[in-house]
Amino acid sequence: MQTKTIFERLKNGEIISPTDKDAYKMREASFATKKLLVQMNNSSNPAEIRSLLCQITDSEIDESVTVFTPLHINYGKHTKIGKNVFINFDCVFLDLGGITIEDNVLIAPKVSLLTEGHPTAIEDRHSLIPKPIHIKKNAWIGANATILQGVTIGENAIVASGSVVSKDVPDNTVVGGIPAKFLKTS
Repeated sequence: MQTKTIFERLKNGEIISPTDKDAYKMREASFATKKLLVQMNNSSNPAEIRSLLCQITDSEIDESVTVFTPLHINYGKHTKIGKNVFINFDCVFLDLGGITIEDNVLIAPKVSLLTEGHPTAIEDRHSLIPKPIHIKKNAWIGANATILQGVTIGENAIVASGSVVSKDVPDNTVVGGIPAKFLKTS
């Protein structure tokens, strides 16, 4: 019987207790990612930025992807980025639960994609609850928006600047506010 790694367990949505025997591996991986991020965030060469992002995500990043650094990622290997994606300055991706960004997505400055949360009960609060974020084709995430764990942003949807999105956003809609609510169809 093959045991799943802590990263496979996270990707599958398993709650990780701080007493888990492999919990330390999450911090080790984050520091390894941080080392690559320092290089990437100090580069002004788009090809070098993409190359380092390939290493961070352990996946191929298409030439059509543009990333304006700095970009902050705590793990990286659970982030998948499609073609013709634009990620603007100073975004934060906590991706232990998995982040999928499909083709033609626009991500404005200071956007946070947070796939990790914690239980509210004080005795369990240091446990980690991972849930994936999925941003579908042609979506536009406005500046300083926060997308919380378990949320899917629909095709062609727009998230207004400064919004906090805690529920799925249907295709072809505009949402905004805290918490984000339907504003109109796009």
